[in-house]
Amino acid sequence: MPNIKQQKKRMRQAEQRRLRNKSRKSEIKTYIKKFQAALEEGDQQTCELYFRKAVKALDKAASDGIIHRNNAANRKSRMARRYNRAYPRSV
Repeated sequence: MPNIKQQKKRMRQAEQRRLRNKSRKSEIKTYIKKFQAALEEGDQQTCELYFRKAVKALDKAASDGIIHRNNAANRKSRMARRYNRAYPRSV
């Protein structure tokens, strides 16, 4: 336990950030799981809704430094590939 006032404050701030980051990561995982569930059920509208929510959450997390930008890009790419396999666009 630190004795210095500034270090005590830093510990409080770090704990707040840790909890905030944990919540954001959990939110991303929830959207991805709901996307996969909708994909398995064959519900295209719900699937697209959660795909968009997940992409938005991943982009925001990457821009805030919660996850690495390449990690976000890889996750989005995997989701897009699954979505496009399930619902190919007719051109």
